[in-house]
Amino acid sequence: MRHQAVFLAGITWLAVLLGVAVLWIWRARTTAERLVALYAAVLVLVGLLGLVAGEEQRSYPLDAAGALALLSFVSTLAAARYLGDRHPFEQPDQPAEGPPP
Repeated sequence: MRHQAVFLAGITWLAVLLGVAVLWIWRARTTAERLVALYAAVLVLVGLLGLVAGEEQRSYPLDAAGALALLSFVSTLAAARYLGDRHPFEQPDQPAEGPPP
């Protein structure tokens, strides 16, 4: 009984934090601020999925949480690189091979 109350309190708290993170995304002024807020919202959602997995004694929410965390990490890196130099997948210019003119 006591464990269920702790899980319920944790799930309720993370649901409130997820709502705050969504409001933060909505009110963000810059793209970089939105990116950070979105990443924070996904991390809260991963924690929420972890608590749900613990309460239900099932592993599939943990699988979803792991996949979501990995996808969020990679997409945040790509978006940050795009915001930094507007060329996320190109290598920096290499000097031409051969003797200088």
